[in-house]
Amino acid sequence: MQFLLNRDKQGRTTILLAHGSGAPMDTPWMNMVAEGLADQGFRVARFEFSYMAARRTGGSKRPPAKADTYAPEFLSAIDALSCDGPLIIGGKSMGGRVASLIAQDLYDAGRINGLLCLGFPFHPTNKPESRRGENLEDISCPTLIYQGTRDPFGTRGEVETYALSNAVTLHWLEDGDHDLKPRKRMTGKTLEDHLKDVALKTKLWGHSGL
Repeated sequence: MQFLLNRDKQGRTTILLAHGSGAPMDTPWMNMVAEGLADQGFRVARFEFSYMAARRTGGSKRPPAKADTYAPEFLSAIDALSCDGPLIIGGKSMGGRVASLIAQDLYDAGRINGLLCLGFPFHPTNKPESRRGENLEDISCPTLIYQGTRDPFGTRGEVETYALSNAVTLHWLEDGDHDLKPRKRMTGKTLEDHLKDVALKTKLWGHSGL
């Protein structure tokens, strides 16, 4: 398994991130997130699920399978990653959802310290009745979710009605979409502003919430 590493120094808190359903681990968005977290002192590792890695060598561009299909691959990534400090797992959209499916068992076993989700897909677009992430109602693993207030996979108005565990911290990014990007004319802020906020608040959470 191949990893992209930022600030690769052992002993630091490592954040292992998976990509979203439709884009690889090295998009400009993922690069900005990884670099921002590394600037805050984290060691950041990224990897790709098999269907995405296959696309690099001419494989099919069909949509991914159901999220739980990739739970064993996330576990394999954890096993393959050399890490001698605290470990946080997570990812963008589907990557974070897959991590959430394995987080509790890993936390109970003392293998991870937290879960970080960047735009959680609480439901498919235009289908708020098709809930996802019910496991977050009972999770005790410290969990930090960044969500745009107008995310079509879970707006603030929708998500604030959900019964989430007290272990889950939701940080809302005003006017953010599923990529956490705001409309500058509405907020005066850019995606870069929001991702800097993500990095800084993750550092504070990592020191106080884990």
